Amino acid sequence: MGSTAESGAARSSPGLSPEQIAIVKSTAPVLAEHGLTITTHFYKSLLSACPHLKNVFNNGHQATGTQQAALAHAVWAYAANIDNLGALGPAVSRISHKHASMAVAPEHYPIVGKYLLESIKAVLGDAATQPILDAWEAAYGQLAEVFISTEKNLYKSMTEAKGGWTGWRKFKVARKVPESDEITSFYFEPIDGKALPTYEPGQYISIRLYIPELGLYQPRQYSLSQSANESQFRISVKREGATYDKPAGCVSNFLHRELSEGDEVELSNPRGDFTLDVTTDKPVVLISGGVGITPMLAMLGQLTENAKQRKVLFVHATRSGKVHAMKDYVNETHSQNPQVGKAVFYENIGEHDVREIDYDYEGRLDLEKIRDRVLLPDADYYLCGPSGFMQAQQKKLESMGVAKERIHSEVFNAGNL
Repeated sequence: MGSTAESGAARSSPGLSPEQIAIVKSTAPVLAEHGLTITTHFYKSLLSACPHLKNVFNNGHQATGTQQAALAHAVWAYAANIDNLGALGPAVSRISHKHASMAVAPEHYPIVGKYLLESIKAVLGDAATQPILDAWEAAYGQLAEVFISTEKNLYKSMTEAKGGWTGWRKFKVARKVPESDEITSFYFEPIDGKALPTYEPGQYISIRLYIPELGLYQPRQYSLSQSANESQFRISVKREGATYDKPAGCVSNFLHRELSEGDEVELSNPRGDFTLDVTTDKPVVLISGGVGITPMLAMLGQLTENAKQRKVLFVHATRSGKVHAMKDYVNETHSQNPQVGKAVFYENIGEHDVREIDYDYEGRLDLEKIRDRVLLPDADYYLCGPSGFMQAQQKKLESMGVAKERIHSEVFNAGNL
């Protein structure tokens, strides 16, 4: 976040007293009711007082209210689980990885804490008694310490890794390759010519671009779409149906329309905890929808290059052949690796689409149609795509008897604590 430290709400806390824990937990119902109002007030106050932070937050998520809603849910979850912080472990890991990809530092937490507490007081009014404010000050201090400690370890691993770094590093666009009517791949090579770190298949990088129409720098996270190598990163970006006056897709549109080969960009070290387990020989089922194919390509590459003994089923759903990215790569990988199966679903069949070459099944993804192929003994399942798509596949897999702990999904959470 920003570079200015302020005293206030997030100072170190020796721990919460039992009374403070009880107070914070008792506020969970109030936060469920008023959380969105509080976080909306928070972002407005924060960005008014610290306008440089507009370069850090996703302007599209701010405009649509997605970020405010995500933060409201996160604050409520913290209050509801204040006596069982272990339950927040997955969320802390996911958010910490995102923070580390955007160079969030310890001195930024007091800024957030100051304006979050001020917003709680402003929205709740007299209901925000001094004991409640004191308890939340201590609670925020505890939460900040958890994130600072987690992120310190991430930064340490980033700097100690061969080719690793923290903050932003300059890259050039080495290649720009259209993959479908909607998706284009960008190949980035470091300006300094030094080696890149190895990353885990499934991880993402942050890219920071100056968007003239917004007058802001904007960071975005994109999954790496090929297995790791020392010379380049590749992301494959869907052009969203947005314009600069509707900023939810302004960065993807800028990438497609304005970014050219030879241009410079700033990238973060790869981060993310949605990663392929490479310590086992268990079968793998990769299930993706639309542009959710991108991390699956990195996983598929890793498996076929380094773990040919593992059985793989690559399941992908897309609207039609026109928007089907990386078809040739997946087909070639399938043909050259007998352990790799594939099942591609097209919702709409075009006149030039050929069954068993372009697609295998017509209609939306239906795991029941491939039940015998999907239910592999002790398999791990990886899901990526729109949230509704992932929820539907998760529910279906569980109904088919797959244990929850064997199902992993990618979530780009809009909220930052």
